[in-house]
Amino acid sequence: MLIEFKVHRYLSVNRGHAMAPKPVLYNYYRSSCSWRVRTALALKGIEYVNKPINLVSSEQFSPEFRSLNPCLQVPALAIDDSTILVESMAIIEYIDEAYKSTGPPLLPKDPVLRAKARAIAEAIVSGIQPLQNLIVLKKIDEIKAKDKIGLVGGVALFEGLDGQQ
Repeated sequence: MLIEFKVHRYLSVNRGHAMAPKPVLYNYYRSSCSWRVRTALALKGIEYVNKPINLVSSEQFSPEFRSLNPCLQVPALAIDDSTILVESMAIIEYIDEAYKSTGPPLLPKDPVLRAKARAIAEAIVSGIQPLQNLIVLKKIDEIKAKDKIGLVGGVALFEGLDGQQ
């Protein structure tokens, strides 16, 4: 399925601009990074255009998506015809700052509590979440496959040295 990558303009008052376009979220429904951004948009009550990118069928590697996000990852948030934001935490901070008057704040006002909230988020983003990403899982499978081949080769070598099969 070809994906239409044009950023559509819609009327919206969510960003405090009478004629601002709805943001366009390029995401995958099973991506925890995309889930974070969708949650932030929902908490703030921001309407957006959903553009699914199927990671299982490798749509993120298409030339069209590469032109939007050279990192080839979701989510990506188009906020106008020429500005694309990437990385879920950066997108969430943008949402919180750009839509201050819409919905509840996403981070505490107190600087110590904000730092603690960011530390928790960073632990998830950098420590826990990468272990379940498709790209990481594929790399682990590659390493396991190589190790299995190495083990089989080692056994064959040992059997050859021993003279027994």
